[in-house]
Amino acid sequence: MDIWEDITFGYITIMISALLKEKSLSFKLTVKGTISAILVILSVALPQLAHIIGGAQAGAIWMPMYAPALIAGCLLGWQWGLGVGIIAPICSFGFTTLALDSAMPALERLPYMTLELAMFGLVSGLFGKLIAKNPVVAFPAVLAAEVAGRAVYVVYNLIAGKSFAYLFNSVQTSLTGLFLYAILVPIVVIVLDAIIKKANE
Repeated sequence: MDIWEDITFGYITIMISALLKEKSLSFKLTVKGTISAILVILSVALPQLAHIIGGAQAGAIWMPMYAPALIAGCLLGWQWGLGVGIIAPICSFGFTTLALDSAMPALERLPYMTLELAMFGLVSGLFGKLIAKNPVVAFPAVLAAEVAGRAVYVVYNLIAGKSFAYLFNSVQTSLTGLFLYAILVPIVVIVLDAIIKKANE
Protein backbone atom coordinates (compact mmCIF):
# COMPACT_ATOMS: atom_id res chain seq x y z
CA MET A 1 0.00 0.00 0.00
CA ASP A 2 2.83 2.37 0.84
CA ILE A 3 4.46 1.68 -2.53
CA TRP A 4 1.23 2.52 -4.37
CA GLU A 5 0.85 5.70 -2.30
CA ASP A 6 4.41 6.70 -3.20
CA ILE A 7 3.79 5.99 -6.89
CA THR A 8 0.51 7.93 -6.83
CA PHE A 9 2.08 10.89 -5.00
CA GLY A 10 5.01 10.88 -7.45
CA TYR A 11 2.66 10.81 -10.43
CA ILE A 12 0.60 13.70 -9.04
CA THR A 13 3.77 15.74 -8.39
CA ILE A 14 4.98 15.17 -11.96
CA MET A 15 1.59 16.17 -13.36
CA ILE A 16 1.47 19.35 -11.28
CA SER A 17 5.02 20.30 -12.34
CA ALA A 18 4.15 19.72 -16.01
CA LEU A 19 0.98 21.79 -15.63
CA LEU A 20 2.85 24.68 -14.03
CA LYS A 21 5.46 24.66 -16.81
CA GLU A 22 2.74 24.56 -19.45
CA LYS A 23 0.81 27.35 -17.76
CA SER A 24 3.81 29.27 -16.46
CA LEU A 25 2.70 32.61 -17.93
CA SER A 26 -0.75 32.26 -16.40
CA PHE A 27 0.81 31.25 -13.09
CA LYS A 28 3.15 34.26 -13.11
CA LEU A 29 0.27 36.58 -13.95
CA THR A 30 -1.73 35.16 -11.06
CA VAL A 31 1.16 35.70 -8.63
CA LYS A 32 1.76 39.24 -9.89
CA GLY A 33 -1.96 39.96 -9.75
CA THR A 34 -2.13 38.75 -6.15
CA ILE A 35 0.87 40.87 -5.12
CA SER A 36 -0.64 43.89 -6.89
CA ALA A 37 -3.95 43.41 -5.06
CA ILE A 38 -2.12 43.27 -1.72
CA LEU A 39 -0.24 46.48 -2.60
CA VAL A 40 -3.49 48.24 -3.53
CA ILE A 41 -4.99 47.18 -0.19
CA LEU A 42 -1.90 48.56 1.56
CA SER A 43 -2.34 51.81 -0.37
CA VAL A 44 -5.81 52.13 1.13
CA ALA A 45 -4.85 51.01 4.65
CA LEU A 46 -1.57 52.88 5.19
CA PRO A 47 -3.01 56.42 4.88
CA GLN A 48 -5.69 55.54 7.43
CA LEU A 49 -3.03 54.26 9.82
CA ALA A 50 -0.82 57.29 9.22
CA HIS A 51 -3.66 59.71 10.01
CA ILE A 52 -4.60 57.80 13.15
CA ILE A 53 -1.00 57.94 14.40
CA GLY A 54 0.17 61.29 13.05
CA GLY A 55 -2.95 63.38 12.61
CA ALA A 56 -4.27 65.34 9.64
CA GLN A 57 -0.85 66.37 8.29
CA ALA A 58 0.57 62.84 8.26
CA GLY A 59 -0.46 62.23 4.66
CA ALA A 60 1.35 65.31 3.35
CA ILE A 61 4.48 64.49 5.36
CA TRP A 62 4.77 60.72 4.99
CA MET A 63 2.89 60.15 1.70
CA PRO A 64 1.95 56.60 2.75
CA MET A 65 0.02 55.77 -0.43
CA TYR A 66 3.13 56.19 -2.59
CA ALA A 67 5.30 53.36 -1.22
CA PRO A 68 3.15 50.48 -2.58
CA ALA A 69 3.23 51.97 -6.11
CA LEU A 70 7.02 52.16 -5.94
CA ILE A 71 7.28 48.57 -4.71
CA ALA A 72 4.92 47.39 -7.46
CA GLY A 73 7.02 49.06 -10.16
CA CYS A 74 10.38 47.84 -8.87
CA LEU A 75 9.23 44.30 -8.16
CA LEU A 76 6.65 43.61 -10.89
CA GLY A 77 7.56 45.90 -13.79
CA TRP A 78 6.14 49.05 -15.32
CA GLN A 79 2.76 47.60 -16.38
CA TRP A 80 1.91 46.47 -12.86
CA GLY A 81 3.44 49.55 -11.27
CA LEU A 82 1.35 51.77 -13.55
CA GLY A 83 -1.76 49.72 -12.78
CA VAL A 84 -1.28 49.89 -9.01
CA GLY A 85 -0.53 53.61 -9.26
CA ILE A 86 -3.80 54.28 -11.10
CA ILE A 87 -6.03 51.89 -9.16
CA ALA A 88 -4.80 52.64 -5.62
CA PRO A 89 -6.05 56.24 -5.22
CA ILE A 90 -9.34 55.42 -6.96
CA CYS A 91 -9.92 52.45 -4.63
CA SER A 92 -8.97 54.55 -1.62
CA PHE A 93 -11.35 57.31 -2.68
CA GLY A 94 -14.19 54.83 -3.27
CA PHE A 95 -13.65 52.91 -0.03
CA THR A 96 -13.27 55.94 2.23
CA THR A 97 -16.23 57.71 0.62
CA LEU A 98 -18.56 54.73 1.03
CA ALA A 99 -17.29 53.20 4.26
CA LEU A 100 -16.01 56.20 6.21
CA ASP A 101 -17.97 59.06 4.65
CA SER A 102 -14.70 60.98 4.40
CA ALA A 103 -12.98 60.79 1.01
CA MET A 104 -9.25 60.13 1.05
CA PRO A 105 -7.90 61.53 -1.17
CA ALA A 106 -10.45 64.31 -1.50
CA LEU A 107 -12.18 64.56 -4.89
CA GLU A 108 -10.20 67.64 -5.98
CA ARG A 109 -6.93 65.83 -5.18
CA LEU A 110 -7.86 62.56 -6.88
CA PRO A 111 -6.82 63.49 -10.47
CA TYR A 112 -3.30 64.65 -9.67
CA MET A 113 -2.72 61.90 -7.11
CA THR A 114 -3.74 59.32 -9.71
CA LEU A 115 -1.36 60.85 -12.26
CA GLU A 116 1.44 61.14 -9.72
CA LEU A 117 1.13 57.60 -8.37
CA ALA A 118 0.90 56.29 -11.94
CA MET A 119 4.19 58.05 -12.68
CA PHE A 120 5.77 56.61 -9.52
CA GLY A 121 4.79 53.09 -10.57
CA LEU A 122 5.66 53.58 -14.25
CA VAL A 123 9.12 55.08 -13.81
CA SER A 124 10.22 52.68 -11.07
CA GLY A 125 8.88 49.85 -13.23
CA LEU A 126 11.00 50.90 -16.21
CA PHE A 127 13.97 49.74 -14.14
CA GLY A 128 12.28 46.38 -13.50
CA LYS A 129 14.49 44.23 -15.74
CA LEU A 130 17.65 45.81 -14.34
CA ILE A 131 16.37 45.31 -10.80
CA ALA A 132 15.68 41.63 -11.56
CA LYS A 133 19.38 41.24 -12.47
CA ASN A 134 20.68 43.45 -9.67
CA PRO A 135 18.17 44.48 -6.95
CA VAL A 136 20.45 47.34 -5.80
CA VAL A 137 19.26 49.23 -8.92
CA ALA A 138 16.05 49.79 -6.92
CA PHE A 139 17.81 52.73 -5.20
CA PRO A 140 18.21 54.89 -8.34
CA ALA A 141 14.87 53.59 -9.64
CA VAL A 142 13.02 54.96 -6.62
CA LEU A 143 14.84 58.29 -6.79
CA ALA A 144 14.00 58.69 -10.49
CA ALA A 145 10.35 57.79 -9.83
CA GLU A 146 10.11 60.28 -6.97
CA VAL A 147 11.52 63.11 -9.08
CA ALA A 148 9.21 62.29 -12.01
CA GLY A 149 6.16 61.90 -9.77
CA ARG A 150 6.70 65.16 -7.95
CA ALA A 151 7.31 66.91 -11.27
CA VAL A 152 3.91 65.70 -12.49
CA TYR A 153 2.36 67.01 -9.25
CA VAL A 154 3.94 70.45 -9.70
CA VAL A 155 3.09 70.79 -13.41
CA TYR A 156 -0.52 69.65 -12.92
CA ASN A 157 -1.12 72.06 -10.05
CA LEU A 158 0.58 74.98 -11.78
CA ILE A 159 -1.79 74.46 -14.72
CA ALA A 160 -4.66 74.24 -12.20
CA GLY A 161 -3.70 77.66 -10.83
CA LYS A 162 -1.77 76.87 -7.65
CA SER A 163 1.03 79.29 -6.81
CA PHE A 164 4.65 78.21 -7.10
CA ALA A 165 5.21 79.18 -3.45
CA TYR A 166 2.38 76.87 -2.34
CA LEU A 167 3.76 74.00 -4.41
CA PHE A 168 7.32 74.56 -3.19
CA ASN A 169 6.10 74.38 0.39
CA SER A 170 4.10 71.24 -0.38
CA VAL A 171 7.08 69.48 -2.00
CA GLN A 172 9.30 70.56 0.88
CA THR A 173 6.82 69.04 3.34
CA SER A 174 6.88 65.75 1.46
CA LEU A 175 10.69 65.44 1.58
CA THR A 176 10.52 63.46 4.82
CA GLY A 177 8.44 60.72 3.22
CA LEU A 178 10.41 60.82 -0.04
CA PHE A 179 13.70 60.43 1.83
CA LEU A 180 12.29 57.56 3.89
CA TYR A 181 11.04 55.68 0.82
CA ALA A 182 14.29 56.31 -1.07
CA ILE A 183 15.93 54.12 1.58
CA LEU A 184 13.14 51.85 2.78
CA VAL A 185 11.49 50.82 -0.51
CA PRO A 186 14.72 49.52 -2.15
CA ILE A 187 15.49 47.51 1.00
CA VAL A 188 12.00 45.99 0.89
CA VAL A 189 12.43 45.23 -2.81
CA ILE A 190 15.83 43.59 -2.23
CA VAL A 191 14.43 41.41 0.56
CA LEU A 192 11.31 40.42 -1.41
CA ASP A 193 13.40 39.71 -4.52
CA ALA A 194 15.65 37.39 -2.50
CA ILE A 195 12.61 35.59 -1.04
CA ILE A 196 11.03 35.13 -4.47
CA LYS A 197 14.27 33.85 -6.00
CA LYS A 198 14.78 31.46 -3.08
CA ALA A 199 11.22 30.13 -3.49
CA ASN A 200 11.83 29.52 -7.20
CA GLU A 201 15.00 27.47 -6.65
